[in-house]
Amino acid sequence: QVQVVESGGGLVQTGDSLRLSCAASGRGVSTYGMGWFRQAPGKEREFVAAISWSGNNTHYADSMRGRFTISRDKAKNTVYLQINNLKPEDTAVYTCGVGQGRYYTASYYYNPDRYQAWGQGTQVTVSA
Repeated sequence: QVQVVESGGGLVQTGDSLRLSCAASGRGVSTYGMGWFRQAPGKEREFVAAISWSGNNTHYADSMRGRFTISRDKAKNTVYLQINNLKPEDTAVYTCGVGQGRYYTASYYYNPDRYQAWGQGTQVTVSA
């Protein structure tokens, strides 16, 4: 069974940076892509970024390009989301997932229906 645990959220100020971590465990996790989504209060969940099983291929939502960087440490089965120049509108619960389908490119994982396991999420709150 695949398990996912996020960490790294918190209360920050506008302009700060954060690095969120997502540790995955279970059989075969190194062969699946992974991704980050976020959900702000009163809004629908939205795709942030995804990374392929190899870590060599990434995909971002158009609105996330520039300030968000996803990366992967294959030895640790951990994916990171670096967020720079945080803004109040980045306030949300950030959730990480392990995708379905081995060896797919990152763009495959923009759809939340293509995930087999999710973490509980980590809260990011950005004060003005």
